[in-house]
Amino acid sequence: MSVPGRPPIDHARADAGQRAPLRPPLTLLLGTGLVALVVTLLVAVTIGPADLAVGEVVRSVAAHLGLREHDVPRLHDAIVWDLRLPRVLTAAAVGAGLAVAGAVMQSLTRNPLADPYLLGLSSGASLGAVAVLVLGVGLLLPVAAFAGALAALLGTLALARTGGTLTPARTVLAGLAVSQLAAAATSFVIFWTATGDSYREILSWLMGSLAGATWSSVAISGAALAVVGTVVVLAAGRLDAFAFGDTAAAALGVDVDRTRWTMMTLVALLTGAMVAVSGAIGFVGLVLPHAVSVVTGPAHRRLLPVAALAGAVLLVWADTLARTVFDPRELPVGIVTALIGVPVFAVLLRRGRGASWS
Repeated sequence: MSVPGRPPIDHARADAGQRAPLRPPLTLLLGTGLVALVVTLLVAVTIGPADLAVGEVVRSVAAHLGLREHDVPRLHDAIVWDLRLPRVLTAAAVGAGLAVAGAVMQSLTRNPLADPYLLGLSSGASLGAVAVLVLGVGLLLPVAAFAGALAALLGTLALARTGGTLTPARTVLAGLAVSQLAAAATSFVIFWTATGDSYREILSWLMGSLAGATWSSVAISGAALAVVGTVVVLAAGRLDAFAFGDTAAAALGVDVDRTRWTMMTLVALLTGAMVAVSGAIGFVGLVLPHAVSVVTGPAHRRLLPVAALAGAVLLVWADTLARTVFDPRELPVGIVTALIGVPVFAVLLRRGRGASWS
């Protein structure tokens, strides 16, 4: 299968007598990505109305980790540790998580347009979040959003099973139905109950926002990324097998049904955790796997970790733009990712205009 932005699978090139393109070593890609991420985190924390230096950020973090004495002005230390650092770390974890989830969903469904929200997770999370926002209990927002995403997943799987055998196509269609139902319910709740400033708060969350990120947000998104990310990277070989179809994957010794639904459930939980702390942020999980595969190739052992680093860097910078470009007003970060993602996806489509989408 060929997708826009992804070169054909190396095995297919070999069968056709073509030489596989040379790829940069994985260690070089990971090293470059890690350096870019660290620099991005340090610089992003310094950007804002308060004038901070990278040295102050490093000293503040080191002091809170017990590595040195506190010698940063109290106000600057609070800005770094309590406001900006949790936000940029949450952005990094969410960007990495959405990129990984998108790559896995595209592999499992063999659909180049699949994204982390394919099974109705975003709409379910939005319904849960809006419900607590209109009730004025915003502290429960992450819990309600995660519960909504999980309920959407269960609803999608239950609806897909009513038609008989659980297949990827039936599951995707069920996910679309559940997504539309949850979106309609969300609109009804907003129309019936939202008043005053709650409209702005709800709209900001629905478009994706990291404005309320705290250390709890870092813990939720970071833990989900660490657990699910480790599992899917270890399953990279089995994910590669899906590129040849279910029959070929089974012939290679992969338990197709068990692997597919285990991975889908894990990705759903990962996406639910990300949506719970950031709202629905589009295009990261759709575009990043295609863009990164131009450099890494389609092998998931290379694609997944590099996509995670690229997603982290992208979302940190997108959120930095969202909170600073129109200061003191702040854009929802989902607007920025859409403005970046649409032209990038157009370029990828142009690069792959001769490829098959079947």
